[in-house]
Amino acid sequence: MNKTDSPEYIAKKSFFNRLITVYGRKPVLEILTDSTLQIFRLHLAESNRGGGIVEQIKTLAAQRDIEICYHSREQLARISRNSKQDQGVACDIHCQGYEPYEQALEQLPVADQRPLIAVDGITNPQNLGMIIRSVTASPAHGLLLPAKGCADIGPLVIKASAGTLFKGNILRCDSLARALKAFKDKGFEICTLSSHQATPLLAFKPTAPVIYVLGNETEGVSKEIAALSDHRVGIPMANGVESLNVAITAALIAFSGL
Repeated sequence: MNKTDSPEYIAKKSFFNRLITVYGRKPVLEILTDSTLQIFRLHLAESNRGGGIVEQIKTLAAQRDIEICYHSREQLARISRNSKQDQGVACDIHCQGYEPYEQALEQLPVADQRPLIAVDGITNPQNLGMIIRSVTASPAHGLLLPAKGCADIGPLVIKASAGTLFKGNILRCDSLARALKAFKDKGFEICTLSSHQATPLLAFKPTAPVIYVLGNETEGVSKEIAALSDHRVGIPMANGVESLNVAITAALIAFSGL
């Protein structure tokens, strides 16, 4: 048996795949005060001055028996991936529902008809955070989130999600197109949101599990993703209103099956 095939290695890889790293002094302090969150490690820059909020962070970590790792500023920047805003502080949170889409796809029962919501180029952190909040609160299975082209998971997204980022199912992918093709092979159908020649949302009756794809705030769904679409649905507008905010649209879709 290869090392990578051992149950211990697979379990360890699965654990680390579910870590979300959060940076910034106030965000980390707030996370440490939430006893429902499982904190794996706290990362601090060796150059941090003592006292103040950093001391509060260290005290809370000690009280919760959380490992504290000290790093140079360069090392911490590689961990936070945002040297301009990390303020010398970051922490790793273990989130059961945060995982690569391949991992979720292997475990997803064929009989599970709950929809997924995917985002294609959502660049506004507040919109992304509110989408995460709506999807987490809804009957939908979760959110398919590409690593590139969307807002980074950071303090603004966390704040807009009202902390639900750590509680829902977020399936990561490097390429949204590749992930959607994999789900299609599993029996899912792809449904893009459109205002042109689209089936009204309430009239759409899918016969297979569906992934609803929400496009960029101004340009909509990209051509590459539109080419994979099996259906187009829309939300009829009245009184000359052209469209809804993408986060509002996400909420309507996530709860449309109720």
